[in-house]
Amino acid sequence: MSNARLKLLQQMPIFGGITDDVLEFLLARTRVVECKSGDYFFMEGDPAGELYVLEKGEVEILRTWQEREYRISTMSLGDCFGEMALIDFCPRSASVRALEDCSAIELSASALHELYEKDPSQYTMIYMNLARELSRRLRDVNDLLFQATVQVRRHENDCIHPT
Repeated sequence: MSNARLKLLQQMPIFGGITDDVLEFLLARTRVVECKSGDYFFMEGDPAGELYVLEKGEVEILRTWQEREYRISTMSLGDCFGEMALIDFCPRSASVRALEDCSAIELSASALHELYEKDPSQYTMIYMNLARELSRRLRDVNDLLFQATVQVRRHENDCIHPT
C-alpha cells in the first residue's frame, strides 16, 4: 500500500477525522485508474457508483448543452470528483476529461458499504464530510448564479433597485 496515497487521503476534507486504520481499509479496496490526456474518466449520463481522488494530473469538468461541451471547472492533485454518485446513485451529471496524463484513486460505493458494516461511526463521518463538501460547492455555485443574474439584469437595464 502506498504511503503517498494514505497521506493524500489524510489531507482531504472528506476524510477529515477518519483514522489511519480506516483509510488503509478503504485504500485496500480501491483501484487506480489511469487516463491519458484527452480521454474521459467518465461521461455525462454514465452509470455512477464511484468517486475519484486525483493523484496525478489535471482534469476538466464538462457539461453538454445543445450538443456542445462547456467547461465548468478544473481539478488537480488531491481534488475529488464523482462524489455525487455516493449520495444519489443517479447517472453522472457531468463528464470528466484529462487535460494531461492522469491517475486517480477510485473508491466505490460498495467499498464504503463494507466500511459501514465494519465501523458505522467512521462511515457516518465520511458521509457527513461529503455532505459538507457538497454544501460548500452548492454555496459557491449559488454565489456564481447570483452574480451572473445580477450582471444579466444590469446588462438588460432591468435592475430592480437601480443605484
